[in-house]
Amino acid sequence: MSPDPQQKTVAILAMPQAGASVIYGMYDLFRSAGRDWQLIVEGTPGAGVLQPVVVSADGAAIAVVNGVQVVPEASFDDIPIPDIVCVPEVAVHPHEPLAGRFDAEIDWLRRCHAHGAILASACSGALLFAEAGLLDGQEATTHWAFCDALGERFPTIRMRPRSALIASGEGQRLVMAGGGTSWADLTLYLIARAAGVEIAMQVARVNVMDWHTVGQQPYAQLARTRQVEDAAIARCQVWLGEHYNEPAPVAAMVRLSGLAERTFKRRFEHATGLSPLEYVHNLRLEEAKHMLETGEDPIEAVANAVGYEDAGFFGRLFKRKVNLTPAQYRRRFGSMRRMLESGP
Repeated sequence: MSPDPQQKTVAILAMPQAGASVIYGMYDLFRSAGRDWQLIVEGTPGAGVLQPVVVSADGAAIAVVNGVQVVPEASFDDIPIPDIVCVPEVAVHPHEPLAGRFDAEIDWLRRCHAHGAILASACSGALLFAEAGLLDGQEATTHWAFCDALGERFPTIRMRPRSALIASGEGQRLVMAGGGTSWADLTLYLIARAAGVEIAMQVARVNVMDWHTVGQQPYAQLARTRQVEDAAIARCQVWLGEHYNEPAPVAAMVRLSGLAERTFKRRFEHATGLSPLEYVHNLRLEEAKHMLETGEDPIEAVANAVGYEDAGFFGRLFKRKVNLTPAQYRRRFGSMRRMLESGP
């Protein structure tokens, strides 16, 4: 493929673990830049300012994660180093080993980065940046479900799970968007960076796009509910699932475990990655989120129902953990749930 020298090239990586909506959604927005606003305002399309191209290791057709056939326009060897490389999500389990599975893609990403390209990832695509060693010592974000696993596997990475978008590294050439649909924010950011803010705003207006200003935390599942191998701690997890709203649940779990308090707390944190008290808070807040979405009880009643006598403390804790106040959360997600339940 011969890129237009007047346009910046944006390579969008296609893999079997990617989603077609992200690959082609980004493609359409990049194509829109500089073209569609003039079409709407003046009746003739403008000259596009970016040239997206779908690439893969060998250029062969791929059945991606949702079964759609994606036909790349080029292989890694067919095009020069692009100006921007976009990595969609990698649909794997957060703790699944990746060694040996993406060697060609990782080598290409390293090569592009070494030659000055901006590398951008959507959702869990940052896993490949980490595997390539590009995030060592850097701030990073990824989909909230992958943040803990990535931090555990690569402890030098400074994970920022609250952030929906982060640019880090030398020249801020490593750009990461966290949530599943924040690829749209990522694309707008890259258009603004490559072609100017005004063109990015035109793309947003044409496509009626809004920015995800609240980050990932309102969407994240705070509680870690996976069972652990430590039988005493697992027994306490099961108990807490039914009794999280009782007074002094940590002391009750210590008694249930039959362990000394210091030993219990050490083993609990080792098994779950959280202190017992933080684990309790997370379970309570998950239940509070559900109550706020599905009911109309006053905030104070919700706080009391999940185990907090002090509604003010509950509100401050909720805001710190979720990045919205309880009232803001109810307005945003209660209306969404009602709309989904009632239909058009």
